[in-house]
Amino acid sequence: MTTALGERDLLLTDHHVHSTWSDDAISAPMENLVAARDTGLASIRMVDHVRTTTTWVPGFLAEVSALPRIEGLEVLTGVEAKILDASGRLDVPDDLVVGRGGVDRVLIADHQFPGPDGPWSPRRTLEELASGLPAEDALGILVTATVRAMERAGRGQLAHLFSLLPKIGLHESELLDQHIAAIADAAVRTGTTVEVNEKWRCPGPRVVLGLAAAGVTLVGSTDSHESTTVGRYSWVADAASATRLVSTR
Repeated sequence: MTTALGERDLLLTDHHVHSTWSDDAISAPMENLVAARDTGLASIRMVDHVRTTTTWVPGFLAEVSALPRIEGLEVLTGVEAKILDASGRLDVPDDLVVGRGGVDRVLIADHQFPGPDGPWSPRRTLEELASGLPAEDALGILVTATVRAMERAGRGQLAHLFSLLPKIGLHESELLDQHIAAIADAAVRTGTTVEVNEKWRCPGPRVVLGLAAAGVTLVGSTDSHESTTVGRYSWVADAASATRLVSTR
């Protein structure tokens, strides 16, 4: 039996939605829930930014838990944290609980370059590249740190995978096949999902195809910071349609 990559299923998920628990978002969890219902989503993941100093996660979980149940809509939770360094260390509180009694997943984000001595800003990364850091080496560091972060998070989700590349003058086309394979292998091994992100338009078709072929679970993501964009896809819809796969079951 042959089946195509289910772009409809991808578009029925929005697994990266921010609320007023993040300092750069404007909609409350309830507003996001209503938007997910009205858009006809099957699942939504409520997500907000954390750092090592964050203390509000229990309050966030309590608010989401108190939301009314909507038939046919699964409500999930997560926190988004950047990769801090080349070891894959994540910017999460020491007391963060993942799983029963805590958040469902940690969203692993490449907000800055994971340098050997800590996070590098895009400006510093550009300077390092200009000073002689080979692009292939930089890509290798980023991929290795992402793999290590997946191993640390346990049940994670890669948020806007490779969104950092344009900020540091690189492009997904420069990734080697072995880079994509390393991400895919680690994602399958650790149970990590990978989002196809509307806001940052990544990862691109080549990476999506490689991940899907390896059996990685892909989810849709708007990275919404206001309820009006929850579950509303354009680029992701085109990417999903363009990367249809046929496999044998």
